[in-house]
Amino acid sequence: MINHGLSLLDRSRTRVGETESEALTGTVARAAHAERLGLDRFWVAEHHGVPGIAGAAPAVLLAAVAAATTTIRIGSAGVMLPHHQPLVVAEQFATLSAFAPGRVDLGLGRSPGFTAPVRRALRQTGNDFAADVTELRAFLTGTAEITLHPRPRGALPLYVLATGAGLGVAARLGLPAIVGGPLLGVGGDPAPGRAALADYRRSFRPSPQHPEPWVAISLDVVVADTAAEATDLLLPEAWAMALGRTTGVFPPLEPVGAVRAASRTSRQQQYLDRTVAAAIAGTPARVESALDELFERTGAAELVTSGSTFDRAALAVSDAELAALFVRPRPTGAPVPASPAGVAERPLVTR
Repeated sequence: MINHGLSLLDRSRTRVGETESEALTGTVARAAHAERLGLDRFWVAEHHGVPGIAGAAPAVLLAAVAAATTTIRIGSAGVMLPHHQPLVVAEQFATLSAFAPGRVDLGLGRSPGFTAPVRRALRQTGNDFAADVTELRAFLTGTAEITLHPRPRGALPLYVLATGAGLGVAARLGLPAIVGGPLLGVGGDPAPGRAALADYRRSFRPSPQHPEPWVAISLDVVVADTAAEATDLLLPEAWAMALGRTTGVFPPLEPVGAVRAASRTSRQQQYLDRTVAAAIAGTPARVESALDELFERTGAAELVTSGSTFDRAALAVSDAELAALFVRPRPTGAPVPASPAGVAERPLVTR
């Protein structure tokens, strides 16, 4: 039994043969399923001009998710703050909190647009990310020179998506961090990530909202009856990543059979293998063991799983198998887990 939080990040991946509208409604349906499974949070992402991803407007998509759920926390992982004015983001999420009071989390990232034309279209100006986060927090906490309307209903916690420098920003501002990528050391060298997380905790400056450092880990996790079936679930996303890195086009997800039959260069095979190695996949026992090791090594409080595959039914089964390792399904109307005010304040969950 894994006594840590469990969240799910859905990027609204498109599939071959599906419309982008179906990708978005699929995200909403997955959120409702995650709530029935008893997960702590459901996150959506922000991508612009990416053919394989329909999720471009987190606040709008979360409004649909809020309408389809009642207890699970919902949030962005994240809003890319360099693309927006802090006041507008604060207004959007304060409005969202009016429809889902006490359930909204705001994750913030600093990634640029996918391509140069997208970056130009977004009018990126190279703003100071830390300054923008500070300004946004002031609007939400009522300490800015402008009074935000609507006022947020209850606390609206901020999180920093961190793959490197973002951890330093989170530490200086006293904010929780969601860490992914190479810093986790899955399938690679864990030493850099261990050092970065230690530095975050050592340099963390307590804030009124978060007196202690807090970390969630984010990576692809899929569960199936056999290791081979779990690896198959990873292939559509891994193949899309390989194509994106070698052709510049990030395509919709393809069926496993099509991925296996596709011709590929040695470089594409390397990228595919690397993506699979950076995930955690396998039987429930194998996944539980790997996650136990990762939680122990990182000291994280929560997993944000971002697994995706072509077969939606298989993905739903994987989500359920993963949830069974963490929590019992919460009955409708049960209390929503509180946002972190520090690791010590987060109650452990048991089956």
